[in-house]
Amino acid sequence: MSLYEIRNMAVTISGQRLVEDVSLTVEAGQCTALIGASGSGKSLTCLTPFGLTRGVAMGSMVLDGIDLGSADAARTREARCRITGFIFQQPLTALTPHLTVGAQLQEATMQAGAARPSVRELVRQLERVGLYRADERLDQFPHRLSGGERQRVMIAAAIAHDPKLLVADEPTSALDASLRAEIMGLLDQLRAEEGLGLLLVSHDLASVEGHADQLVVMDKGRVVERGPASKLLSDAREDYTRRLIAATPRLQEVAPKLSRPGEILLETRGLGVTFDRPGWRRGKIQALADASLIIRQRESLAIVGGSGSGKSTIGRGIAGIGPVTEGKILWRGTMLPERRQRSLDMRRLIQPVFQDPVASLDPQWRVEDIVVEPLRNLRPGLTTAEYQEMARVALTDVDLAEEFLARWPTSLSGGQAQRVAIARAIIASPQLLVLDEATSALDPLVGAGILELLLRLQSENGLSLLFITHDIAAARRLCHRIAVMEDGRIVETGAMQEVIDHPAHPATQKLISAS
Repeated sequence: MSLYEIRNMAVTISGQRLVEDVSLTVEAGQCTALIGASGSGKSLTCLTPFGLTRGVAMGSMVLDGIDLGSADAARTREARCRITGFIFQQPLTALTPHLTVGAQLQEATMQAGAARPSVRELVRQLERVGLYRADERLDQFPHRLSGGERQRVMIAAAIAHDPKLLVADEPTSALDASLRAEIMGLLDQLRAEEGLGLLLVSHDLASVEGHADQLVVMDKGRVVERGPASKLLSDAREDYTRRLIAATPRLQEVAPKLSRPGEILLETRGLGVTFDRPGWRRGKIQALADASLIIRQRESLAIVGGSGSGKSTIGRGIAGIGPVTEGKILWRGTMLPERRQRSLDMRRLIQPVFQDPVASLDPQWRVEDIVVEPLRNLRPGLTTAEYQEMARVALTDVDLAEEFLARWPTSLSGGQAQRVAIARAIIASPQLLVLDEATSALDPLVGAGILELLLRLQSENGLSLLFITHDIAAARRLCHRIAVMEDGRIVETGAMQEVIDHPAHPATQKLISAS
C-alpha cells in the first residue's frame, strides 16, 4: 500500500469547485512533484486534505491507512500532527517571529506527544539539516537568520516529530540557485536516510528535475499529465507540459539574439555602501565595496549572486532609492548627484521595478492612480485627461487592456501586477530600468512573458536594463553582459556567454553549477 494515495479528489471553496478529479500517489522514500503555473490548484491539492485551507476536499485521500476524506476534525488533526510534516514557501512568515529557534523546535517535537527535548536533542535536530553553529542558533529569532538558514530551521521543525510524509509547498522558490540546490539535496538526503515520502509543490521545473520520481502536471485545477519524471520531461505528450518545459530557462538552450549596445550611459566607480550595526553593537557593516561597472545604451547588464551578496544594494544606490557612502555614479560622463539633489528631468531617467509585484503596488489605489503616480511628481503640469491618456498608452505598451485602469491590485495575478509595475516605471520615458528580481516570484510561463516584454520594450524604446537576479539561466535570455557578486564585491564581469562557458571565479562556478 502506498504511503499516501489520492483518488478522484475535488476541492470546493464557497460552493465553487476549484480542483477536480485529481489522483496521485506518494511512496515511502520517493518524491512526487506537483508542477504547474500559479493558480493551477497545486497548493489546494496538497494542503486542503489536512485542513490547512478554507477549501473542502471530497474523494479518497488515504494517508498511512487513515482516510482523510471521511475522518473527523480530531482524526485529521492527529494525522497532521503525528504522520505529516509541512514545509511552507515563506519561512520568515511561517515561523513564529517572537519565538526563538529553540522554542519553535520544542513545540514541533512535542506536537506528536513526545517529551520536552533537551538542548542536546535540539542541537542534533539543527545539525541534522546541516545548519552550522547549531548551538548558537537556538537562542536566535527567525529575523536574525538568512533565507537559507530559515528554510533549514523550518525543515528541522517539520521533521522534528519523525513524520512519514513531508508536504513541501514551494520550498525553494524564494532562494537563490546555490541555496535551492542545497535545500533540494537536503530533502533527497532525508528521503534516503529516513525513508520519508515527499509531496513537493513547485512551479520551477529546473528545481525538481533530477530530484522527483513522479511528476503530476496541473492546469486550471485538473491533472493534464502524469508519469515518471525522466520520461515526462524528455517526452511530454500534452501541449501545456511542453510549453511549461520550454518556458523554463536553461543554460543549454540556444543563445538569444540581442540588440547591439551603443555608447556608455551609466558608469559606477568604486561604489561603496556601509550601514551602522543594529542595536547595541558598535561598528559598521560593509554591504558594498569598490563596485565599478558600465551600462551602455540599449544594453542589459545582469547582476547575479547569492542572497546577501549586495545585488539589491548596488541597484538601489544606482536608482537613488538607497544610500551610497563611497564612489561615484556617472550619467553620460557627468557626475550624478544624490536623488534629492537631482532635477525632475534627471529623476525620470532611472526607474525601479521591484521583486514582489503585488507588494510593490498600493492596495488602496486603482491601477490608473498607481501608473500615473510618477507623472504627478515628475510632470505636475499635465491635465487629468493627459494623465489618463498616458496611463492608457503605458498599459497598452505592457500588453494590458484599458479596462485594467479601473481595477485594484488585489484583483491582479502576479504577472498582471508585474506588468502594471513595469508600466508605472516606463510611463515617465526613462532610459534605464533597474529590475530587482523582477521574475523570481513568477512561474515559468509568466516569467517568460515578462522577459519577452522587456526585450520588446528595449527594442522599441531603446531602454537599458540593470537586471538583478539570482537566476543566471533567466538572465541569459535577456542580458548582454554579467557581473557576479559575492560578499558585497563584484568578483567577475564579462560577456554573458563567455562567463558561462569559462567561469573564472569560484562564486561564478558555483552559481553556474547550481543552475
